[in-house]
Amino acid sequence: MLKMEFSPEIEELVEVESDLGQDDAKDLIVHNDDFNTFDHVINTLIKVCKHDVHQAEQCTYIIHYKGKCAVKKGAYKELKPMKEGINDAGISATIE
Repeated sequence: MLKMEFSPEIEELVEVESDLGQDDAKDLIVHNDDFNTFDHVINTLIKVCKHDVHQAEQCTYIIHYKGKCAVKKGAYKELKPMKEGINDAGISATIE
């Protein structure tokens, strides 16, 4: 039988991620309102989220008929400036 011995002098350093959960995928949600036009929401999604026209139109219809739509998925730090850009355009958005 092979006998294995471990030296007590050997230590293994393990790096622990300090921001657990920070890079979990989140959704950027745009909410419906009675103020903004379809064109304004579409143009904002194209400008801020880099959607193509078709994608922006589809999201805008979902927002209108369902009350909200997840327009982008990603890390919080990636979505935060997009949320702020959408909010700056007068459109309600949250990260969930």
